[in-house]
Amino acid sequence: MKKILLINPFGIGDVLFTTPVIKALHAGLPGVEVGYWCNERVKEVLKNNPRIARVFALSRGDLKKIFRRSFISGMRSFLGLWGGIRREHFDISLDFSLEHRYSLLSKLCGIPERIGFDYKGRGRFLTHKIPVEGYSGKHVIEYYLSILEPLGVVLPAGKPEMELFLSPESRERAAALLKKAGAGQPLVGIAPGGGLSWGEAAVYKHWQAQKFAQLADILSRDHGCQPVILASNDEAGISRQVLAEMKEKAIDLTGKTTLEELCAVISRLKLLVANDGGPLHIAVAQGVATVSLFGPVDEKVYGPYPPSEKHAVARRQVSCGPCYQNFRFTGCSNMRRCLEDVSVEEVYRHAKGLL
Repeated sequence: MKKILLINPFGIGDVLFTTPVIKALHAGLPGVEVGYWCNERVKEVLKNNPRIARVFALSRGDLKKIFRRSFISGMRSFLGLWGGIRREHFDISLDFSLEHRYSLLSKLCGIPERIGFDYKGRGRFLTHKIPVEGYSGKHVIEYYLSILEPLGVVLPAGKPEMELFLSPESRERAAALLKKAGAGQPLVGIAPGGGLSWGEAAVYKHWQAQKFAQLADILSRDHGCQPVILASNDEAGISRQVLAEMKEKAIDLTGKTTLEELCAVISRLKLLVANDGGPLHIAVAQGVATVSLFGPVDEKVYGPYPPSEKHAVARRQVSCGPCYQNFRFTGCSNMRRCLEDVSVEEVYRHAKGLL
């Protein structure tokens, strides 16, 4: 039996992009035991996955925050992570991190075979390096599945799909939360934030709050839908703008759910309208229809997967886009035209077709 550790310190969507890899490992290596090393924020999208034996939720970014608060706490957290991974005696690590620190710690934890992407020479501690300059021309999921080639894993037939597993308790909490808020049917989710991993640059991924409000009003008034505003506490300012602009009544769940509960709420939606970000991929992984807004990022690489009539993408094609290339966003010199010029009418047409 092989024990394999997946390493991905990135955001919600990126972690969900690795779930087809986990499924392929179990299909191709019977008896395999899979561990997952992720950041603390995303662990709830993994903890109920029956294909994962153990989750290590502590990224380099998480550790930096702990060290800033207390050096002693930082060392305790680091040694706990190192000891926890080392005690598992993993045979192989599959490293999606694009940097050398994770493969170095894998080596220090005694993992003999370390497979991963070598970006700008950062794969120096990998035993098997897959050169990559950036992701383009095909979806990230397809890049991620290529990491299995050195293991000789034969991929299952058909297009791979993401997986997200929820506990019965989280479904019950989501149902109770919606019932308390007076939710009816059909529910349409409005996620006006997203892109937290981009930090201050996340605003370049956001369609205008006013347009989200206008769209939500149309869906409520003309289709009898109940808009549900979905946002984290960090996105409260955006959701307040949407609610202030709306004429119709909406359910506001800003900051009222854990990540697992958010996933369960999204599973109950008829449709989700969202920017490029975690909620979009949570919906896609659960088979919920989506309309997504894409600006600086290429939807053919980072968008809904596999492509489907259930998932519509709205964006304005501009000569300078997509401007997120080779894992870098260098800023916008075109007044966010790729998003600013997407009209409410265009997004509504997509939503109407899916409803």
